[in-house]
Amino acid sequence: MRFLTGQLAVRRREIGTRWRRLPAAPQALLALAHLRCGDTYARLAAGFGIGIATVYRYIREAVDLLAALVPTLTEAMETIQEKAFVILDGTLLPIDRIAADTPYYSGKHKRHGMNVQVLTDPFGRLLWASPALPGSTHDLTAARQHGIIDALVDAGLSCWADKAYQGAGGPVRVPFRGSRLKRWKRRHNTTHAKIRCVNEQAMATLKGWRLLRKLRCSTNRITDVVKAVLFLHHAST
Repeated sequence: MRFLTGQLAVRRREIGTRWRRLPAAPQALLALAHLRCGDTYARLAAGFGIGIATVYRYIREAVDLLAALVPTLTEAMETIQEKAFVILDGTLLPIDRIAADTPYYSGKHKRHGMNVQVLTDPFGRLLWASPALPGSTHDLTAARQHGIIDALVDAGLSCWADKAYQGAGGPVRVPFRGSRLKRWKRRHNTTHAKIRCVNEQAMATLKGWRLLRKLRCSTNRITDVVKAVLFLHHAST
């Protein structure tokens, strides 16, 4: 919170803000309450004694500041490539959408949402999260679109992933498919699952921010929200 307060204070000096309903510290608290606890604009407006429109502006300003500080995949790979290997997986962030919004409907999860690709280290720690794509996007398509596969190839880094990434090639290791597998293939799949299961810790870390459990903002804003959460998570560890 102290870091965000400082960033907001700097931002105010840059744009020459003379008066605000809230000082920088309460604004930082407001943004954190929204991201961590998922408090609605109406509840925050009542709690901080300001208007709903003001809450929206303050939260958007804080999220934009944090999102701008998150490294790109290329920049993040400078640190990630030092790992023994990484785990790649996709997650669906639920959104508030009607059935007509087909691009956002995930047939796999049977709900509307946004697809986010996550890279995890061998101990289940969250390393990087991708921009959000419509929920109907296949995990392998999303990984390729974000350039994750190419980045792993360039870094010479091994990656463990589930069956959704079948055909990714390069350094991406996936389990064997099929119901009648040879014994050695079944053993391989068991070992693969034990290695990959730690990524659930990273997913739990991400979903620990209650706002990401059900997003009600514009889908155009979700990428910045994910980036802000990612930055705050790394800043607190």
